[in-house]
Amino acid sequence: MRVRFAPLNVPLRRRLQTAAVLHWIFSFLFLAQCCLAVFVLLALSDWWMGALLYAGWLWLDWDTPTSGGRRSQWVRSWTVWEYFRDYFPITLIKTADLDPKKNYIFGFHPHGVLVAGGFGNFCTEATGFSRLFPGLKSHLLMLPFWFRVPVFRDYIMCGGLVSSSKSSLSYLVSHPEGGNVAVVAVGGAPEALDARPGALTLQILNRKGFIKLALKHGAQLVPVFSFGENDLFDQLNNPTGSPLRTLQERLQSIMGVAMPLFHARGVFQYSFGLIPYRKPIHTVVGKPICVVQSLSPSHQDIDVLHKLYLQRLTELFEEHKHAYGLQEDQHLTFI
Repeated sequence: MRVRFAPLNVPLRRRLQTAAVLHWIFSFLFLAQCCLAVFVLLALSDWWMGALLYAGWLWLDWDTPTSGGRRSQWVRSWTVWEYFRDYFPITLIKTADLDPKKNYIFGFHPHGVLVAGGFGNFCTEATGFSRLFPGLKSHLLMLPFWFRVPVFRDYIMCGGLVSSSKSSLSYLVSHPEGGNVAVVAVGGAPEALDARPGALTLQILNRKGFIKLALKHGAQLVPVFSFGENDLFDQLNNPTGSPLRTLQERLQSIMGVAMPLFHARGVFQYSFGLIPYRKPIHTVVGKPICVVQSLSPSHQDIDVLHKLYLQRLTELFEEHKHAYGLQEDQHLTFI
């Protein structure tokens, strides 16, 4: 394979954008392991008292990821996220005003490999979430496992990441004064295994838990489609039923996290690596679906609202697909 190296005269601005994305990739893939290793080494060293004190803090702070987290506007406003935004670039598009006195569940689609659009739009202020939706606080839900890792948990909570457990989502959307937005990547880890350029298949037909909680707490549902989310990485061929896919699904069922074997470009060359391609991401936030609270929603109530949600998501996609490079014959597939 011929390697295409990056030119030496790349502008400093673009180098800083690549560095910002490299920081994000490292944080997403390796920072948790590094934090855990440092904590263990600290516990086994002469500085064990520091590890013990942090363990005490961890015990006292154990429920914070399921109780709204601990956002830091300072961290969300770091300049590094502006370079991260401009690398792709990422754009957040608003289609309707949202009442800050209500709580919302944003259904984010598609999951993509690493939810880049979800992170850039809802865990940072780089694309202007607070400006576009004044009075609302966004929280991106993430697997509970990651909030058990020392130090790493505190870092990711600063951006607005919270546990994806049922109690965590319930806490956010039951806030009596409103103003909370819970962003749920509905397809979850399984959908990441299908994330590749051109993919428009969403795993959603059997995912109704967020619908049930929206009814139970009277939270408004908002479909969100992130155009370009699946174009950032290639994956090894893993069709359903293949040995690789079977292994990935087995590991996902055991560990709870997906293991997509993705690749794109490198830092100094464009032929291979884990840095995403420079492809634009346009995240379109749809109009809210009014939800009437039902403390004990029936299966029929859930199915009716789920069907309406799929209809509104399809309409959102069809309305905006031409503006972001998709063809007339390209449509969503629900499984």
